[in-house]
Amino acid sequence: MRMRKKKNLIPRMDRCAPCHVRDGFALKGRWREALMPGAREVHVELGCGKGRFTAGTAAEHPDVLFIAIEKVPDALVVAMERAMDLGLKNVFFVVGDAALLPDYFAPDEVDRVYINFCDPWPSNRHAKRRLTHRDFLNIYRQVLRTGGEIHFKTDNRPLFEFSLLEFPRAGYALSEVTRNLHENGPRGVMTDYEAKFFAQGLPIHRCVGTKN
Repeated sequence: MRMRKKKNLIPRMDRCAPCHVRDGFALKGRWREALMPGAREVHVELGCGKGRFTAGTAAEHPDVLFIAIEKVPDALVVAMERAMDLGLKNVFFVVGDAALLPDYFAPDEVDRVYINFCDPWPSNRHAKRRLTHRDFLNIYRQVLRTGGEIHFKTDNRPLFEFSLLEFPRAGYALSEVTRNLHENGPRGVMTDYEAKFFAQGLPIHRCVGTKN
């Protein structure tokens, strides 16, 4: 679904300046140093949407530095406002693209990547656009430390089955594979989209890929 244009987008983004990183390229190799020197780990979320998962997870882990990357400013501003309303000091937002991750982060700088409900690109001719295609997974390898993880969630079964094949091909060990994450009750912080699916009793698929 196309995100509606937000009224007063620029003033709203300006009010979120404390958590908005305008030039992510300038912080390559020094995210901890510049934003949170005492951070235990650096976690990156690709496509944060309206930020329910981002803000909730950052609130649960105040010793972790969270960087949320989103291509759509109209979604990002809602996520930033959520973080500001909660007074979070450990989460920052970048308007950016997953394909440019090695331009934002140095090798081994990232401990974890979250990919939640990305576009499934169902046509086979668009397979390389999927964020869990091996080409993208190899991009993430460039910034993840050895032992770093990718946490992936989707409601799309074909995309999930495709991803389970792609992770090992890109040198990741699979774990925590489930095709019905919330079968026995809610588990973890949900995205806005995920919460709607859960309310309808629809299954959510999840897995973790660990960089070998």
